[in-house]
Amino acid sequence: MPLILPHPLMIVPQHIPATNLLAWYQQSRRDLPWRQPNVSAWQILVSEFMLQQTPVSRVLPIWPEWVRRWPTASATAAATTADVLRAWGKLGYPRRAKRLHECATVIARDHGDVVPDDVETLLRLPGVGSYTARAVACFAYRQRVPVVDTNVRRVLARAVHGRPDAGALSSARDLADAMALLPNDEAAPSFSLALMELGATVCTARAPRCGVCPLDACAWRDAGFPAMPGPARRAQTYAGTDRQVRGRLLDVLRAKDSPVTRAELDVAWLTDCVQRDRALDSLLADGLVTRTHDGRFALAGEE
Repeated sequence: MPLILPHPLMIVPQHIPATNLLAWYQQSRRDLPWRQPNVSAWQILVSEFMLQQTPVSRVLPIWPEWVRRWPTASATAAATTADVLRAWGKLGYPRRAKRLHECATVIARDHGDVVPDDVETLLRLPGVGSYTARAVACFAYRQRVPVVDTNVRRVLARAVHGRPDAGALSSARDLADAMALLPNDEAAPSFSLALMELGATVCTARAPRCGVCPLDACAWRDAGFPAMPGPARRAQTYAGTDRQVRGRLLDVLRAKDSPVTRAELDVAWLTDCVQRDRALDSLLADGLVTRTHDGRFALAGEE
């Protein structure tokens, strides 16, 4: 019977051996403060809230001061919402700060000021989703659970499945893929961190550094780096969006320690008054801004 060779585009899923990846991680990992051995589960949870949709470079100046000021959930819960929103600064998506404050309150009140160590309980906390729950269980409590963020999804798509990008989100599939790769020993949490680090620093979205990749086999590389079918996805813009307007309005409120007038808010965005009004309404609806009895505006918890 003649030997039938696979079609060039028929990618056979690869396995990612732990040995090379872990050795590379020990030599090349970034020295991030929330990865230090003396960091508590609460402080790791704070870092995960901050890192949602936010680059590491923007979190690095904020996290150390935050955990110095509020080292525990109970300390955070004792702060006002306004204090938390001010400390959040330019991290973006300020609803995360409010949810972190709510999460701290629940942990302090219902869990004896100790972050739960199991995924199901973590998932019931305010602001904690599938990724964050598994990240805390894995990184803080060293459990063998799959942790899948955007970087891990991209590494799995390329190295394991031969695709240039992860495509549509599929939590069940992605978690199953990651779980299948985890070592069956105490190295599993470090392996999860290494996968994430590989995607963040080497197997990047726009300019992957394949020449320094520690993996001996990569299905995407072996297939000749096939491109994604269809037009390239457009980069998400920020300038001129409602998000930017919301940020400008919050900047005005953060700079004051007392409520401000509507006129003081209006000058923050003169380009489009309809957009400005819409952004202010959304901040009020999200509970990030409140209106005082005399018609002025303040950060939540400061009226």
